[in-house]
Amino acid sequence: MNLGIENLNEMQEMAQDAILNDNNILLLSPTGSGKTLAFLLPVLEMLQPEILSVQCLILVPSRELGLQIEQVWKKMGTDYKVNVCYGGHSIETEIKNLSNPPAVLIGTPGRIADHIDRGTFRLDKIQTLILDEFDKSLQLGFHEQMSFIIGKLSKLNKRVLVSATSDIEIPKYTRVVNPTILDFIPENEGETNLSTKLVVSKEKDKMGSLFNLICSLKSESAIVFCNHRDAAERISDSLNEKGIYATYYHGGMDQDERERALIQFRNGSASYLITTDLAARGLDIPEMNHVIHYHLPSKEDEFTHRNGRTARMTASGTAYIIAHESEKKLDYIDYGMDVFNVENATSLPKPPQFQTIYISGGKKNKLNKIDIVGFFSQKGKLEKGDLGLIEVKDFISFAAVRFNKVKDLLHNIKDEKMKGKKFKIEVARKVIKKEEE
Repeated sequence: MNLGIENLNEMQEMAQDAILNDNNILLLSPTGSGKTLAFLLPVLEMLQPEILSVQCLILVPSRELGLQIEQVWKKMGTDYKVNVCYGGHSIETEIKNLSNPPAVLIGTPGRIADHIDRGTFRLDKIQTLILDEFDKSLQLGFHEQMSFIIGKLSKLNKRVLVSATSDIEIPKYTRVVNPTILDFIPENEGETNLSTKLVVSKEKDKMGSLFNLICSLKSESAIVFCNHRDAAERISDSLNEKGIYATYYHGGMDQDERERALIQFRNGSASYLITTDLAARGLDIPEMNHVIHYHLPSKEDEFTHRNGRTARMTASGTAYIIAHESEKKLDYIDYGMDVFNVENATSLPKPPQFQTIYISGGKKNKLNKIDIVGFFSQKGKLEKGDLGLIEVKDFISFAAVRFNKVKDLLHNIKDEKMKGKKFKIEVARKVIKKEEE
């Protein structure tokens, strides 16, 4: 397996043992501790190659988490097919994918319920059900769909509930009775390597303080959390106007825009992701050293999930709270924390080294990463260090290219074909707010 890990951690070893040997399991472990691998490894052991039907169903609250689990499964290099189904994805493409059924099917409750209604895949061979981040699915109101799905799975013999939050009431419809509980959530937050700092804003509009704070982070990237979609857009636009490369992400964007924003953040063409709580968990984004709370959430557990984007496992990180004296004080915050003075920081962070290039073809056009690397190297005359992260989707792809090589690359490949076909290749649009008509 090319997962880049030498040994499993204690949680993963215990989870593997429990999932293989027990029928009902509740796995509680912090964000970033490796839960996905903890349940996928035993699932792999339980799959039977002679069964050409869905054997394991994994329900997730968001498409992002589903795609992340799919990536981990693919990295494991198994011979078993996996598919992800979610709202906003073409149902026709999904039905076609399911006609050659995967052994592992991942999906959001609404979309999986829709497929069960349509009868697009067989249910009689599904023996394992995993509800990942099921507390989030409950928060999002998926009770009805989850109850409907579980009621249709008559051959289930293993149920695994996974969460990063403890003290959750398990709904009756899951039929999880007296589960084996594996609780790896630290009893007090002091056990993490997270330090929290207060940034006092003199202005009620905290943009100036955010700008100064970002200027003081030594050009390291950060996630900035706020409570409203329009605030995410406004903050991102304002930072871009000041010369800081930011992008925004929230639930009101269409799927393509959300995907594009995450890709630009992941590959380093945007250094700052301005987002709502949608990005607090379940996203495939790199480990951060800095999490910034432009607004604080009303509930402590959301604050904890946001902070879970940094100080994971053995790494350390800092959460910054920007506060103005007029704001209501929240019970769960200890305002006696260290104050971080950012007033004098005004030198802009270094611009990103990479820019994202869009390619109008993907997996369904028979394109893969190797094709893109070969084409950009041979025809585009890029050298090894000039190419960053490449992501190939169904019908489009994105590649990170060193900023100072983009112009020459586009000039060199202008009239060239890749795999005998002419694709549209250009600098990817930045996700910026659409102007009001």
